[in-house]
Amino acid sequence: MANALRIALCQANLPVGDLAGNVDRLRDSIGQARAQGADLIVCPELAITGYPPEDLLLKPSFIRDAAAAVEDLARDVRGIVALAGMPHSGAATVRAPGAARLPDGPAPQAGNRRLTGNAAAVLADGTVAAVYHKHHLPNYAVFDEQRYFQPGDRALVLDIDGCRVAVTICEDIWAPGGPAEWATIAGGAEVIVNLSASPYHRGKGRERERLFARRAEEHRCFLAYCNAVGGQDELVFDGHSLAIDPAGNVIARGAQFEEALLIVDVDPDQARTRRTGDPRWRTQEARDRVDTLTLSVRNPETARPPLDRLQAWEALSPEAEIYRALTLGTADYVRKNSFPGAVLGLSGGIDSALALTIAVDAIGPGAVTAVSMPSRYTADMNRNDAAELAGRLGVRLIELPIEDLAGAYGGALAAPFAGTEPNVAEENLQARIRGNLLMALSNKFGWLVLTTGNKSEMSVGYATLYGDMAGGFAVLKDVLKTWVYRLAEWRNRDGEVIPQRILDKPPTAELRENQRDSDSLPPYDILDGILAAYVEEDRSPAEIEALGFGRATAQCVVQLVDRAEYKRRQAPPGVRISTRAFGKDRRLPITNRYAPRPEA
Repeated sequence: MANALRIALCQANLPVGDLAGNVDRLRDSIGQARAQGADLIVCPELAITGYPPEDLLLKPSFIRDAAAAVEDLARDVRGIVALAGMPHSGAATVRAPGAARLPDGPAPQAGNRRLTGNAAAVLADGTVAAVYHKHHLPNYAVFDEQRYFQPGDRALVLDIDGCRVAVTICEDIWAPGGPAEWATIAGGAEVIVNLSASPYHRGKGRERERLFARRAEEHRCFLAYCNAVGGQDELVFDGHSLAIDPAGNVIARGAQFEEALLIVDVDPDQARTRRTGDPRWRTQEARDRVDTLTLSVRNPETARPPLDRLQAWEALSPEAEIYRALTLGTADYVRKNSFPGAVLGLSGGIDSALALTIAVDAIGPGAVTAVSMPSRYTADMNRNDAAELAGRLGVRLIELPIEDLAGAYGGALAAPFAGTEPNVAEENLQARIRGNLLMALSNKFGWLVLTTGNKSEMSVGYATLYGDMAGGFAVLKDVLKTWVYRLAEWRNRDGEVIPQRILDKPPTAELRENQRDSDSLPPYDILDGILAAYVEEDRSPAEIEALGFGRATAQCVVQLVDRAEYKRRQAPPGVRISTRAFGKDRRLPITNRYAPRPEA
C-alpha cells in the first residue's frame, strides 16, 4: 500500500477539567504515533477538557483556558497531523495560509452557550490549522449537548498527502446525512475519522460495529473511530475504537476498557475503486458546505516502520464487559477524586460480596476495608462467609457488633414508640446504625464509602435512606439482581473467589427473625423482567401484562417504583451499564400523580 495513510487512534483516559494533564497525555501519545510513522492521530471528543465537562462549559474562563491548552499542544505537533477535541468559541474555520494562528472568536459570556461549538482542532506544523464544529448534537439519554453547544453547519475534509479525510465528531456518524455525507459525496473523502466520547452500556460495542459497518458501506470509504476510555462519575467510556474498510469489515479493534494506541494503514485506492462509475461521488450538491485543507507530513525519503500486524482484539462476553465497566468506573471514581481507599459493609450476602470483589479488583486489596456489623439477627453462617471472602481477597475485616447500639436507640425511642407494635421503623434503625458507623470510618480515615445495593432493590425502594443507601458511590446501582448472580458466577469461572454458599443461600436483609427478600418482593427473575420493561423500556402496566406477567404483580411493582423516586434522588452516583440508569438517564418528578389510563 504505497499510498496508504497511517492513522493512529488515541484511546485515552482524560479526566474532566485536567487541562494541563490532558495536554501532557496527548503530547506523549502524539510522540508515540509519530515514532511509529503515523500521518494522522485522532484523539477523543473534547479530549482537552475531558467528557462531559457539563456546566464547566458555562464558565468563560474554562473556554479560554481550554483554548490556551490547545495552542500549547499545537506547538509540539510537527511531522504529523493531530485531531483533538475541544470546546471552541466562534465559528468553525480554516487557517489562512501563512497565518500564525486562527482568529479568535467572540469571547463567551457567562451562561451563554450559543457561542460555543463542540469542536475538533486540526493541529499541524506547530499551529491550529483548522477547527471543525460538531453538527449533530445529541440531547437524549445522558446527553445534554444542546444545553451547551451550537451546531456546526459545514464539513471539513483534510487532504493529507493525497488522501482525503473527513472530520466528524461522535453523533455525526450515528445520525444519517450531515457532514459525513457532505464530505464523502461532495468532498470526495476516502476516509471518515470520528472523534468520540461514547458512553458504555450493555451491548454498546456490538451496536456500534453494526452501525459503523453500514456507514462505511453507504459512503464506500474507510471509517476510523476513536473513543475515550475511563470512568467519569456515573459514565464509563469503554474504548473499543475501530477501523472499518469500505466493504464494512472490521480491520482493527481496540481493547475494551483499556488505554491503547491503535494504529492502522488505510489505502484510499480501495475507496476510489468501489466508487468507480457511481455518479453520486464528487457531485456539486452540498459542495459549498465543504471546507478543504491540504496538508503534507510525509517525507518520501524516510521509510516508516512496518506494522507488525493489525490489532483486532476479540470483543468481551456480556458478563466480562459489564464486570470490566464496573471495575473501571469504581477505580476511576476513587482515584480521580483522590480518595486514599474505600470501605464497605460486608454482610455475608451476595450483593456486598460482589461489591467487595469488584472494589478489590478495581483498586487493590490494600486500599479496601470491609466492615462486618452483626446484630442479633445475623446468622453465624453469614459472619463466617464474610470472613471467608475477606480472607480470600486479602482485605482487612473490621467487626463492629451493633446489638448494644440498637438497644440504646430503642431505649431512647421507648417513650414515643410506647403502645406500638415493632415494624419497619425498628428494622431500619439497624441499617442506619450501620450507615453511621461506615460514615464515621470515612470521616476519620478519608475512605470512600461504597454502598452495595443493586438496581432491583433501588427500583422498588427496598433500601433504607441514611442506612444501606448512605455512602459516596454505589457500585451495583445499575445492576439488576439476576445480573448480580451472573457476574458473581463469571468472577468464579477460573476458581472460586466468592464462596459458593453465598450464591446458594436465599437473599435476606437480616433485620428481623427469618426474614427473606421473597417476603416483600416477587422472585427476582420475575421482578427483574418487570423492571426491565418498565424502567428501561418505558412500557405501561398493560404492556407488561401482555408480556406474560401477572396483572397484580405488574401493577404492584410499578407502584413501588413510582413511590420510591424520592429515595433514588438521594442515592449516591453509580456506574451506568444499562440503556436506562437511575440518575442522569431517567429523570421523573418526585411529586407526580400521573397514572396510565386503564386499557381495555
